[in-house]
Amino acid sequence: MPVTVVESLDHEGRGVARVGGKAVFIEGALPGERVEYEVLRSRPNYEQAHTLRVLRPSAQRVAPPCPHYGVCGGCSMQHLDAVAQAAVKQRVLEDALWHVGRVRPGIVHAAIHGPAWGYRERARLTVRLVPSQGGVLLGFHQRRSSYVADMQVCPVLPPHVAAMLPALHELVAGLSIADRLPQIELACGDEATVLVFRILRPLTQADTRRLLAFAGQWQVRAWVQPEGPDSACPLQPDDEPGLYYTLPEFGLRMEYRPTDFTQVNARINRLLIRRAMQLLAPSAGERIADLFCGLGNFSLPIARAGAQVVGVEGSDALVRRAGENAGRNGLAANARFYAANLFEATEDSLAALGPLDKMLIDPPREGAIAVVKALGAQCRPARIVYVSCNPATLARDAAVLVHEKGYALRGVGIANMFPQTSHVESVALFEYAGERPAGASRV
Repeated sequence: MPVTVVESLDHEGRGVARVGGKAVFIEGALPGERVEYEVLRSRPNYEQAHTLRVLRPSAQRVAPPCPHYGVCGGCSMQHLDAVAQAAVKQRVLEDALWHVGRVRPGIVHAAIHGPAWGYRERARLTVRLVPSQGGVLLGFHQRRSSYVADMQVCPVLPPHVAAMLPALHELVAGLSIADRLPQIELACGDEATVLVFRILRPLTQADTRRLLAFAGQWQVRAWVQPEGPDSACPLQPDDEPGLYYTLPEFGLRMEYRPTDFTQVNARINRLLIRRAMQLLAPSAGERIADLFCGLGNFSLPIARAGAQVVGVEGSDALVRRAGENAGRNGLAANARFYAANLFEATEDSLAALGPLDKMLIDPPREGAIAVVKALGAQCRPARIVYVSCNPATLARDAAVLVHEKGYALRGVGIANMFPQTSHVESVALFEYAGERPAGASRV
């Protein structure tokens, strides 16, 4: 088998080496290591491989604690020290900004850290009934595969959830619809945990009794979802989800349904909001747009500072939830929410939001290219805070902001939202560097 020395890590956490003029991407290898590897796929310009033996280990290598590591696709970086993971992600972000967008930040902010384990408060577990493999398989997908990595333990899940995995296997195996239950969605709030069972066939009375007994034993709420996310409902009609998370720094309580989008890591989310508010610096008298606002995760902290917030989100359900949260937190007068498809944003649609002093953008992985292209004379906020979950689309959008729209990238930094994975969450500050129309902003 070939042997090489690894030079760096790529955006997926794979070791990168150069062999015979080709880039070789080696799973499980770290920079500086000398490894023996096996090629899995060969192409004219690159090869994909995995590590067979580490002949000279890195000082940053650690023993992965999860017995499913290497098979399960949920984590890819458990073999790297958690602090080093954040440094790698920062380099991935800076490399993307330069190589994709040809932009460099004025400053690099310190990485936002949190717990390395037990942090994942949202998850979708795939379920398969495979008699040839012993019955019910339950877990995340295997690496590079649609097959299920059957998990009996999972150290990134909260301990009380990880502890119930063996019992969850037994529960599903005992249901009449074990072959028609493809997914279990997990949502943990500050005081409640909900399991949403995706069912493709109605439950029997015996199934319902089993689910309720499991919920009582493990102190969770059981919901069922027969169709799309809006069809999710409690197994017992009066069993409200009781899901909420708090933002103590801003005196906020955010309520949500188990199928609503929320961040998977509550502690990092609080720190991310703090960083975003420091960069945005909202104040009374300002009008600020929060685009892709969800249920108000950033909108309400902005409103709490006294600014007037215009939240825009593509999901009608989340717009309703944001408005309800604003009302419950006494901020209805400071926050208005609207449903719109921001992937089709135009100069006119942004202008319709009214004069804006600042803007926060928190898009999904696809980024916000339509929004940044629509910025112009009619909508040119002095400051934009961009929260990103994909360095490539952030870099693409940053190129438009800097090279076409007159903004400067003042600073950027990562938040380690998903420790043990290659996922990179970041927050960037852009400021308009050109002349703005008189009276357009009070910043």
